[in-house]
Amino acid sequence: MKIVIKNKSELPIYEQIEQQMKAQILDGTVTEDEQLPSIRQLARDLKISVITTTRVYNDLADEGFIISVSGKGYFVAPRNNELLRERMLYEMEDGLEKAVTNGRNAGLTDDEIVTALRKFMED
Repeated sequence: MKIVIKNKSELPIYEQIEQQMKAQILDGTVTEDEQLPSIRQLARDLKISVITTTRVYNDLADEGFIISVSGKGYFVAPRNNELLRERMLYEMEDGLEKAVTNGRNAGLTDDEIVTALRKFMED
């Protein structure tokens, strides 16, 4: 599993990690039933707080992406791809709605908002 934390990102670190882990689970990079690094190991690897990695794993477990097996660790949950894709679609639509609202509040035209989205997707 590859996780890249961007210090210049507006997203909190835990959200950056969650988004990347979700994407890797959905695209099959991290496979069903695959064991994940322990909370402490992930914190060491990323040089972040154990509290942050604990939040990531708890959030992912709450959303059904991973499961905790007592005494063994965390594993990628058996996939119900349709359910996971629906959750991701909802999150994307919510984010886009907020972005459009913010753009309009800033006085941008629809074309400027679309241009900004395209630029963001290229980065």
